[in-house]
Amino acid sequence: MNTLSEALELTHVSEDPKIPDDVWDQFVRDTERDIRATAPKEPSARAREVAERLRRQEARGELPEGWRTGPAWQQKKSRRGLWGVLGIAVAVVVAVVAVKPSLIPGDLFGGGSSAESAASPLPQETAAPTTAPAAVDPEIPTLDDPFAGSPAKQWADGESGIVVPKAKAVSGQSAAKVGQALDLTKKLLVESNLAPGTLRGERPAAALALLDPKQGDVLKRLNTGLSKPDKDHDPLSMFSRFDPAEVRLVGDVIKLRGRMTFKAGEHASVAVHADYTFVYPVVRTDGTTEVTRTIVRRVLDVELPDPAKYQVTPGRLNVLRYDESAGNTTCDVHDGFLHPEFPTTAEPSGPAPTGPTRDPYDRSEDIGRIKDCGTVSRV
Repeated sequence: MNTLSEALELTHVSEDPKIPDDVWDQFVRDTERDIRATAPKEPSARAREVAERLRRQEARGELPEGWRTGPAWQQKKSRRGLWGVLGIAVAVVVAVVAVKPSLIPGDLFGGGSSAESAASPLPQETAAPTTAPAAVDPEIPTLDDPFAGSPAKQWADGESGIVVPKAKAVSGQSAAKVGQALDLTKKLLVESNLAPGTLRGERPAAALALLDPKQGDVLKRLNTGLSKPDKDHDPLSMFSRFDPAEVRLVGDVIKLRGRMTFKAGEHASVAVHADYTFVYPVVRTDGTTEVTRTIVRRVLDVELPDPAKYQVTPGRLNVLRYDESAGNTTCDVHDGFLHPEFPTTAEPSGPAPTGPTRDPYDRSEDIGRIKDCGTVSRV
């Protein structure tokens, strides 16, 4: 065994006389030391998992011939050459994972690449989140990928994200009536926040038609806001609207996330609670291609009272509460439109933000505590 080792070492030296053994050993030690000093803890663990997975794949014969260094690998007979090349392979894997794990191709971790995981849809939200979405790579949104760099990339597309819970009878209200209340609430959310005409600033007639005309104070406030908006009559409290002369939506996908629940109401009714965040990618209409996003969160409480017991219009919703919080829109402009800010804009078109910095994607925060005109931490 000793004789074989000496023969292998002699073969290695004769094959590459330009690299002395002490220089090579120092290179390997320095490389391993530098990687340990600079690699983040989490990537280092991943790198070890990658190396172990590669080892198992090689043992099972799943890797192609010459996968490490090419055909020359088969010609190396030196034990020092073997460990030296293996050290380089592991060092390269560690360095790649440390810089950007998503660059590793294939299913090395048994769960898909990180890029694929980032793009895969999240499961439906079934309870109030307790934290903000995790940070994602700060990629710049483009016309082809308007949700790049946003946690909303994993959110549902448009109307499919408004999932109506299964209806069941509650406190004297039949399952059919519960289902009716849920369906009407979904239609109101769609017509108020996703309908193309509404988003272009047109009158949201279909949404208004879902509301009980006998609830005059709500309709009066909304109609005034649509015709003569001001600080006290702002249609944005219910509807998402952009000035078509200023911006347009990028593509036909709006991302959203949220949930809908129901219970027995106080007025022989079905009460529905909805909490959704909508993400709108937009571009200016001046011919530039810079993309930004405006994020709007809406909390809506409505009920469907029993017309046999109350003076209400059958099949129409009564609105109990409608709150909204918008991220990345010009402060203190009350013209009835959202006004997205773009990164390259030299100066904001309105007053500077005065509120605290917040994450507009954070759905765990009580919307009633969110201060208007704040700075957003990301878009």
